[in-house]
Amino acid sequence: MPLTSTPARLTLLAFLSATTVYCFYKSRRLRKISLNPNLNKPKLFFVSQTGTSKTLAHRLHYHLASNNLHFDLIDPQNYEPEDLFKEKLVIIIASTWEDGKAPQNAKFFANWLAESAGDFRVGSLMLSDCKFAVFGVGSRAYGETFNALAKDFSRWLRDLGAKEVVGVGEGDVDAGELDMVFEEWSGRLARVLKGESVENGEVCGNEVVVIDESDDDEDDGGVESDIVDLEDIAGKGPSRRSLVEARSNGKLNGENGKLNGQKEMVTPVIRASLEKQGYKIIGSHSGVKICRWTKSQLRGRGGCYKHSFYGIESHRCMEATPSLACANKCVFCWRHHTNPVGKSWQWKMDDPLEIVNSAIDLHTKMIKQMKGVPGVTLERLNEGLSPRHCALSLVGEPIMYPEINTLVDELHQRRISTFLVTNAQFPEKIQMLKPVTQLYVSVDAATKESLKAIDRPLFGDFWERFIDSLKSLTEKQQRTVYRLTLVKGWNTEDVDAYFNLFSIGQPDFIEIKGVTYCGSSATSKLTMENVPWHSDVKSFSEALALKSKGEYEVACEHVHSCCVLLAKPEKFKVDGQWFTWIDYDKFHDLVVASGKPFNSKDYMAATPSWAVYGAEEGGFDPDQSRYRKERHHKTTH
Repeated sequence: MPLTSTPARLTLLAFLSATTVYCFYKSRRLRKISLNPNLNKPKLFFVSQTGTSKTLAHRLHYHLASNNLHFDLIDPQNYEPEDLFKEKLVIIIASTWEDGKAPQNAKFFANWLAESAGDFRVGSLMLSDCKFAVFGVGSRAYGETFNALAKDFSRWLRDLGAKEVVGVGEGDVDAGELDMVFEEWSGRLARVLKGESVENGEVCGNEVVVIDESDDDEDDGGVESDIVDLEDIAGKGPSRRSLVEARSNGKLNGENGKLNGQKEMVTPVIRASLEKQGYKIIGSHSGVKICRWTKSQLRGRGGCYKHSFYGIESHRCMEATPSLACANKCVFCWRHHTNPVGKSWQWKMDDPLEIVNSAIDLHTKMIKQMKGVPGVTLERLNEGLSPRHCALSLVGEPIMYPEINTLVDELHQRRISTFLVTNAQFPEKIQMLKPVTQLYVSVDAATKESLKAIDRPLFGDFWERFIDSLKSLTEKQQRTVYRLTLVKGWNTEDVDAYFNLFSIGQPDFIEIKGVTYCGSSATSKLTMENVPWHSDVKSFSEALALKSKGEYEVACEHVHSCCVLLAKPEKFKVDGQWFTWIDYDKFHDLVVASGKPFNSKDYMAATPSWAVYGAEEGGFDPDQSRYRKERHHKTTH
């Protein structure tokens, strides 16, 4: 086999007695790579409903052992998927069940892989040290879903950076050739692992020579496109006065509560992209997604920073939005701008009652999928099936939805609290908003120039809208928050400018959080160098508190989220104790039952000592069990 006839890919000589690989690198230079002989024992998974795949896995396990290739035989329901990053070699024997889905013993395993592969925050190098092979068991009678799960496993693992050493084997239980096909595939796999044959290079004894055919001139870091979408150019959009906004609380026309003659917000392309990322699309413009912290607290592994700062129960929190559209294209957007954009509501509109009912229904279905996951107790699962909080901050701009007040009322009627986040481009909507449990305004930058660079707003008068949005907070009697996202190299030096914004909105709280790195793309030039350490966030927060001369103090922190909370001691510090938590029952009594005016002090609750700034726990609830991943970061000297 000629050296240039196959793609450049290192094969699994890690499991041979020899531990050296040679490869031609770029300009055909011979490069020697030493592999660690002390590797984790490889894993052989069986994904089985009726026992066929389990039987085949046992047969392969024996066959490999007889060739001095020793594996751990694993039922995926007893395996923590997060440990995959430690594996060097994985083999999966997978049966496809109903509608191309995973059998019961691998639902969580498959869902975890699918979500990770579709989430650009995870990245395509997570399993770069892992090699794998997959054999599928199915029936051609099911047409397009024949061995769909095996193909999905292969795709997900490749998307996460793993290398496939043998192509997907496809067994048909109804063709009478399953044993023969499996035996041929197993033999090919064993030969590759033993180094007797390789699908992408030539073997010489216990050494393999492969060629890296990448372009000599290609930058290892990749090349980003310089093409810019016209909508990315801030300052060119029409002013607020030239826009015709959809009227708030207008009558709903047409079938399913949609406005006649208008297009749907979520096109098939946008829907496919968001669904790939794990979103459940509701109607034509809303969405819901289960948060990683919801899963974490269901498993008793700790809640998010809102649990530490405000006492929400993360496992009972629903993350949703009634508007997937946004008026900004922020450089740190979690969705890499796969959601729609717009400056006004120009789409068909779904009924708020249908949105709330569908959101709760889809959310509880996702919660039910956690049944049987290690650490999930029946008590916490049942609590999770009854959401008590709604974070209206999933993606997009919730306040754009013309019926946002009705939607908020529907949530409050169910005694579900509301944390609503707005991107400070619709001040008139803030003014018209009914009381919510906590109202956030994103303050991503402190100057006009930096806001334009970071948020990349569509409005021409974005700065005026931003300032007017902050001013609108002063009219609110309930809890208000500035949410600052620190991006190293972009806005971490603007302490004085941020402080000057405090007096405009006079928020009750200021959340200061380090940016979350979401991966590189043509829409964002951020790298890990732009992500501040928690110590950076603390220093910035302390500087702001000092600048305020006692108006704000550092109150809480959540080290895991790289987040610090500033609060007004005049309101929320009583006899030396912080009261940043919320009495949710009291809030619902006030907002629904009383009908009388009330303010943020009427439903505050004491903050536990473990959540207070500087506490030894760092904001981690001691009633939870901390789970620490193994890290293998390279150190630089």
